[in-house]
Amino acid sequence: MEKIQLIDMLCIRVQGGDRAFRGVLSKAVSFKVLRSPIETGEVIVVLFVEYVVVLEMKRTKNDPPNSRRFRLSHFLFGIGVLYLLFVSCKFPQFLRIVSTLSGDESDDRLEGAAVGGSEDSDLSKSFVSSVYKDAFHRRLEDNRDHGAPLRPNKEPTKDEEQMRLPESPKQILPRYGRITGKIMREQKRTNDLSVLERMADEAWILGSKAWQEVDTVDEKEPVKSSILDGKPESCPSWVSMNGDELIKGDNLMFLPCGLAAGSSITVVGTPHYAHKEYVSQFAKMKKGGGLVSVSQFMVELQGLKSVDGEDPPKILHLNPRITGDWSKRPVIEHNTCYRMHWGTSQRCDGLPSGDEEEMLVDGYRRCEKWMRNDIIDSKESKTTSWFKRFIGREQKPEMTWPFPLVEGRMFVLTLRAGVDGYHINIGGRHVTSFPYRTGFTLEDATGLAVKGDVDVHSIYATSLPTSHPSFSPQRVLEMAETWKARPLPKHPIKLFIGVLSASNHFAERMAVRKTWMQSAAIKSSDVVVRFFVALNPRTEVNAVLKKEAAYFDDIVILPFMDRYELVVLKTVAICEFGIQNVTAAYVMKCDDDTFIRVDTVLKEIEKVPQEKSLYMGNLNLRHRPLRNGKWAVTYEEWPEEVYPPYANGPAYVISSDVVTFILSQHRDRRLRLFKMEDVSMGMWVERHNNTVAPVQYSHNWKFCQYGCMEGYFTAHYQSPRQMVCLWDKLSRGRARCCNFR
Repeated sequence: MEKIQLIDMLCIRVQGGDRAFRGVLSKAVSFKVLRSPIETGEVIVVLFVEYVVVLEMKRTKNDPPNSRRFRLSHFLFGIGVLYLLFVSCKFPQFLRIVSTLSGDESDDRLEGAAVGGSEDSDLSKSFVSSVYKDAFHRRLEDNRDHGAPLRPNKEPTKDEEQMRLPESPKQILPRYGRITGKIMREQKRTNDLSVLERMADEAWILGSKAWQEVDTVDEKEPVKSSILDGKPESCPSWVSMNGDELIKGDNLMFLPCGLAAGSSITVVGTPHYAHKEYVSQFAKMKKGGGLVSVSQFMVELQGLKSVDGEDPPKILHLNPRITGDWSKRPVIEHNTCYRMHWGTSQRCDGLPSGDEEEMLVDGYRRCEKWMRNDIIDSKESKTTSWFKRFIGREQKPEMTWPFPLVEGRMFVLTLRAGVDGYHINIGGRHVTSFPYRTGFTLEDATGLAVKGDVDVHSIYATSLPTSHPSFSPQRVLEMAETWKARPLPKHPIKLFIGVLSASNHFAERMAVRKTWMQSAAIKSSDVVVRFFVALNPRTEVNAVLKKEAAYFDDIVILPFMDRYELVVLKTVAICEFGIQNVTAAYVMKCDDDTFIRVDTVLKEIEKVPQEKSLYMGNLNLRHRPLRNGKWAVTYEEWPEEVYPPYANGPAYVISSDVVTFILSQHRDRRLRLFKMEDVSMGMWVERHNNTVAPVQYSHNWKFCQYGCMEGYFTAHYQSPRQMVCLWDKLSRGRARCCNFR
């Protein structure tokens, strides 16, 4: 009201301007495009200045110029003062009052969903309820933290809360495994949600529909599917494709059941002639402007069925570079990319690799020799040759071939899967071999991509497996009492381990049950383990997941559609389970391809005094967010230049007081969520360290981020076969790695 009186007083001073200025003000207040009080104030200032100029122009020309100039500057000064008053004296509240009186705000209703109660006494505690209520369908807001990756939104007033009339709850999800708690969903307008909130909202809707479809499968006759009845998928033993078919299929050839030892893929094609490309790295190194003649292509084996919501892993990345490599020589490079992490590349540049046993793959060299312009082979003299023949030394003729790929010349490349690795022949000659790497299996290679500077004429894949065990869960899941989880203990426990898993990772979960979940500390209930799984787009997979959870009783099903950006919600659920469903002194988060030496981790935890807050793992310091590329982090998501100290996601441990702090922040809707869950945890721990109590950051490389190392605490990227191998070695008292495939 004070602001309106001030406007009235100013308008009265301008003769005849009262009605006009009120029209200007009301127009600016109701202007829909404006999103902030400052923008509205600027519009008012501009309109009022225009109004004053018009009044000055209407004055008689008999007035002296000096007086007009004085009056105009006087009014402009007054407008500036008025603008500052509007911005500083609670002008946003004035706009909200006007908007409320105009009836522009629409009140959203609250739609609730209650889940049936559990008969188990250990489930009487509230479980992941607040995860759904706050993370899914409430704004991720924190008006007290200005450095948040998500923009803060206003808190609802008490009057607004009273205006919300909840509808009658309806049952959506029954209890399977350990689904408990109350699930609330608050409808929001789309333009009020952040990107992460929109993803969560969409995942919730899709997850609810997916679970209803699973209920439909239970009520009706079982769906005739190889996944449900346990019959292996029938796949052809060979497939072929011509160049036109490959282009129509986005340069991707589907291998239904992956590969097996002895499978081979033959690609017939012609490399393009080199073309100019700009390479920024070259531009920094030389003065040629960064233009480079490039001719290269990629042949990739991809795991199309291995993951959901992210790029498929590159089980083999074969990159022949005819021209354009930084070495200025023809090169063939191999690599792998698993869960968005590239490995160390193997480069073959014409120099032969060693003949040592560890450098051979199924008896083949990793890199064969070919002609290079910078190396001239020395020839033996006639005397030396005669002397060798005289003493009876056998002479083997040696032929050095040129680089097997030439621009504009057809080639025949054959990729064969051996026992220990892949073997690549070009033009009938062995050129290079690449050993299998940790985290990959031949059965997972369900796609072949050929792209780059090449015209593909045809592709033939032969000796393919006719069934895929990983896609037939009934062949993986062993429904035996031995692998069932023990009931949740009533007494406090030392450690709760939450394992993040994808819905279709049946083999991975079964491998964990049969290996490190058989540790003595877990069998004695001093340590409790549970899998945290979201839903799959395929109804058949969700149906089997539901049966798996009901039988083994070790899965927490989170009712939203799984995707990479929402993994942080699983982490919050792990924290809540570790405090409210069990009473754990420490909580550990890991992935389903992580092997844990449980006894060793407990010993490391015991080295820290119990009264100290703990954050233990393989810590990263001053890591910077990527601002470019597919996995870029925007400034809206993370406005700062560096991340807080955080432990790598495959395995880390936090103490219960830190967990309690996280849950209290989440309950008060002050917990900031970021799509990278390990960075989010580092952010939460840092806030606890700065505001509550000092945290002991315990770093150790033996929480392995990539693969395995001698004396490991945890080993990452371990396939089910490697899990079994590691457990077998650990049972014999040897903490050694298993590097076979």
